[in-house]
Amino acid sequence: MKKRLNNYAFIDSQNVNLAIKDCGWDLDFSRFYIYLKDKYKVTKAFLFIGYVAGNEALYTSLQKAGYIVIFKPTLEYKKQGKIRTKGNVDAELVLHTMIEFPNYDKAIIVSGDGDFYCLIEYLERQGKLLHILVPNPRKYSALLRKFHKYIVYINNLEKKLGKKKRGSNLRTKP
Repeated sequence: MKKRLNNYAFIDSQNVNLAIKDCGWDLDFSRFYIYLKDKYKVTKAFLFIGYVAGNEALYTSLQKAGYIVIFKPTLEYKKQGKIRTKGNVDAELVLHTMIEFPNYDKAIIVSGDGDFYCLIEYLERQGKLLHILVPNPRKYSALLRKFHKYIVYINNLEKKLGKKKRGSNLRTKP
């Protein structure tokens, strides 16, 4: 009898969101969860995100889609006269990947951030790295190029994972 795969995804939501937007489209996180489940046999998907009051509807929709949402407190600061919000989730992603280490067969890291180099290197050495899903092939850390055989670019999956435009499938004739 074939063993059921038990893979986990660890997603840097800010990196993914901004990198995909830079490619000219918006990621539908509900469709992305289904894609991870179907394509890579992901049984748990941890999504790391900075908590901003007022975004509760977004957080609820991510949880309803199936993600385990891990929040990071955010800081507000001024830059060039504009208020910016910072919620770096790198440490949380690394910590949870290691806490969950005995519970999954393989890990998928969803980010193009070189700050995850040591984590990815460790997962590879332990035989636990399935893939690194990089959102934008033009903008990701050169440190990750060492792991090219694990990299899957998701920028070209707009038809499969992009947000549908409202009214795009409305019929005009009965």
